[in-house]
Amino acid sequence: MNIKKSKLEIVGITLVLLMTILQGFYGIFAYVDPSAFSSIRGTELFSNMDADWVNIYGSRTIFIALIFSYLLYIRHYSILMWGALFGIVMPVTDGILAYQADAPFKVVLKHIITILYLVITFFVLNKLVRKKA
Repeated sequence: MNIKKSKLEIVGITLVLLMTILQGFYGIFAYVDPSAFSSIRGTELFSNMDADWVNIYGSRTIFIALIFSYLLYIRHYSILMWGALFGIVMPVTDGILAYQADAPFKVVLKHIITILYLVITFFVLNKLVRKKA
């Protein structure tokens, strides 16, 4: 049986899907080129010997992408909603670290935009959960 999805559900799915794709890309990128990845995130490595910390970040990012992908696959919107809200901790921390490392403003702005994206995702999924209840 094919159940038609509402526009709100399509928006929610799209927001989470883009988030999981980006997280997966970041996780893989952290393994492929830790130095370049850390520069993009706003905290350059002082030594390539510190690249293992970027790999640790990458493994956790891939974990998050896989969990969110599975939750999206089973359409568990309420956990995805809270995951988006609680996920704000990461770009807040990344933004503060980038700012403290004197990263260019565009890097810090990227973290602020990520926070806004997660807030929007939370509200869309919240509305979707309430509508489905």
